[in-house]
Amino acid sequence: MHTKLLPLSLIAVLALQSAYAENGTELDPIVVSSDFREKKLSQTSNSVTVIGEEKIYDKSSQAFMEVVGSAANVNFSSGGSRSKYIQIRGMGERGQFETPINPTVGLMIDGVDFSNATLGASLFDLKQIEILRGPQGTLFGANALAGVVTVESNEPTEETEGHLEATVGNYNTQAFGAAIGGTLIDDTLLGRFSIYKNDSDGFIHNSYLDRDDTNGIDELTAKAKLRWLVSDKHTIDMTFMHINNDNGYDAFNRNNTRTTESDQPGRDTQKTNAFSFKSVYQLNDSFHIESMVSHSNSDIEYSYDEDWTYTDEYYTSFDQYLRDKKQTDIDVRLVSDEEGKIFNSTTAWTLGAYYKKYESDLVRNNTYFTAPFLSNYSADSRAIYGQLDSALTPKLKLVTGLRLEQWEIDYQDSDDTLFNDTENLVGGKIGLEYQMNASQLYYVTLSRGYKPGGFNPVTDTSGLPKQYQTETLWNIDLGVNGTYLDGKLTNRVNLFYGKRKDQQVGTSYVTESYKYTDYITNAEKGTYYGLETELTYRPNDLISFDASLGLLKAKFDTFYNPVDDVSKDGRTPAQSPRYQYNIGLNYFIAENWKFHTNVEGRGSYYFSNSHDEKSDAYALVNASIEYATGSWSAILWGRNLADTDYQTRGYFFDNFGTGEALYTQQGDPRTFGLTVSYDF
Repeated sequence: MHTKLLPLSLIAVLALQSAYAENGTELDPIVVSSDFREKKLSQTSNSVTVIGEEKIYDKSSQAFMEVVGSAANVNFSSGGSRSKYIQIRGMGERGQFETPINPTVGLMIDGVDFSNATLGASLFDLKQIEILRGPQGTLFGANALAGVVTVESNEPTEETEGHLEATVGNYNTQAFGAAIGGTLIDDTLLGRFSIYKNDSDGFIHNSYLDRDDTNGIDELTAKAKLRWLVSDKHTIDMTFMHINNDNGYDAFNRNNTRTTESDQPGRDTQKTNAFSFKSVYQLNDSFHIESMVSHSNSDIEYSYDEDWTYTDEYYTSFDQYLRDKKQTDIDVRLVSDEEGKIFNSTTAWTLGAYYKKYESDLVRNNTYFTAPFLSNYSADSRAIYGQLDSALTPKLKLVTGLRLEQWEIDYQDSDDTLFNDTENLVGGKIGLEYQMNASQLYYVTLSRGYKPGGFNPVTDTSGLPKQYQTETLWNIDLGVNGTYLDGKLTNRVNLFYGKRKDQQVGTSYVTESYKYTDYITNAEKGTYYGLETELTYRPNDLISFDASLGLLKAKFDTFYNPVDDVSKDGRTPAQSPRYQYNIGLNYFIAENWKFHTNVEGRGSYYFSNSHDEKSDAYALVNASIEYATGSWSAILWGRNLADTDYQTRGYFFDNFGTGEALYTQQGDPRTFGLTVSYDF
């Protein structure tokens, strides 16, 4: 993959787009709502992927992270019952043990921050998923160094409507969902309620226990959304969520297969209760006030059979992490309207203030501990932010944003360790948007993101770093959005380049032949660059094509870890595949019948920053056939139809006294099933 040709490739693409653009063509109607103001996707000066309701429904049997990971330069890693960690452009966590972590990629679900509790994300009754790549420092702050994933559920409607859905599939997969909404109190209160239950044995067979469900799925999600029309000028939206995921965890073995031998399978669970309130009040014709409050409380267990076997020939150990996470967010902003523009009515403005309180209590139980390890981590964040959208000419717009954030952390544990720190952080952006005509938008954006530093709960005698520094990122995006061929073809192209300072690096150190300690340290400098492009082509009403491509070249410019006494200058960070792609086809093969297929693939990547073992490159073939008539539809779906072997996590160490070896968690094999739904 010749990434040095990327700048020339982009120039060629831009030239071709100018040549084939159609003046006056109506742009893509998809709306992006993750920014301060809603915009059409084609008018968004950012690298954004929108996964709509149609694609979500077609993949209703698919896990949330895999759907998100099908987008360009978005990757994921497992190490649990499901993949729970997102990476964008090679940046993001791959797991968590004792060390408290501040997420690199944010996850917002209906206004609630799930960045530290991603197992709670599901796909049922969603309107759309928006993936924003690159630092989102102005709007989201500390949890958005690499980007943000926002999830929107379907909203309440005035008319009564509902959706029923049932799925059966191999590996004893059974799922059922129901959603209903409408007017609750005339002209005043609208509501929508949904519930989804998903069960599966999973694809792991435990030969010692003779069980097929030790890595099984048992998930329940319930939501209630209310919209209170207080007055013509005031609307309040409320969301309540209850999540109870009680999954097994039993995935690793000595042979890197889907057959395990553990005598103590672990658990991967999350119980969350959360709510969010959003108030929009039109104070006058000049501006309105948006007030948002959210709170979540999550009890999480992550446990596993550390020796992976039933024998004590080498050692026997069970490891368990119990976390209680609480988070409260308050965000108040003033947003200008048409009459409130400043500077001779050329500039729209936003001004806001934000507060977050996050707390995580950990209880770790391990076979070799004489007493549980206890820790408490709390973080307080206060921020002010603002953005100006200035029309310099009828076609040229200048966008400037700034966020000032104070971050305070406190940590204490049962080893009598105390740590506290206060940091002042700055993020923002400056960009130009040029609307050449109704069908083409060019943009360039320079943005700055940040991720607070933190603390490793390691002993003084370990020799490992107890503290790591704040990371900052400067990123530039250059792109064009366009529609062509009388609206039949839409294309978004984005070229990016980033420089990381004090890059936070998750790694580990083996303290005994089979015991290792995870910790975070800093690489002095890092660089990445690449390209993201998405294309949709609809030549007629019967057929459509879509494709996406992500190219990424990332490296440590300067990284010497004194613990390993190894320089990794020039090496690619973990979870940074050189390429990702997704090519899809939709075809109406007959009346009421629709066929869909797609191929998604990614290149090889390093599993970890502590060793040099890599995953295999792979491509997965998926397909579905849908029959729809009236309010009924049925989808026969299949994923990974070629039953391709691929890995979602990898460790390299000596777990059996036979020397260091690579141990991997396997991705999903061929899965298939039938989903029947009814809309009313």
